[in-house]
Amino acid sequence: MATATLNGALIADEASFHAEARRAFGFPADYGNSMDAWLDCMSYLRDDENMTQFRLKPNEVLEIVISNAAALRAAVPDLLEELAYCIGGLNERYEDYGEKPALKLILA
Repeated sequence: MATATLNGALIADEASFHAEARRAFGFPADYGNSMDAWLDCMSYLRDDENMTQFRLKPNEVLEIVISNAAALRAAVPDLLEELAYCIGGLNERYEDYGEKPALKLILA
């Protein structure tokens, strides 16, 4: 199973979230540092678009582990909520295309 780990202790705002996401997911150099850009990149986990360092097989799931999740929740609870919402929406999109959900959020 593929795993991307973000350190919640390093995330204090939206800018630091996107810096940590760029590192953890291997987003391209022209990544837009927004949730729209995050959604775009994460929509291609099973395609040859190279929008992340991950290329999932049809039934594979990418575990998104937030280490130090309590620190993230304390610093920017709305961002954590938005991330969970976006992951749910992406999984629904994958299902709409007849694919298995691709993402699982783990708070550690």
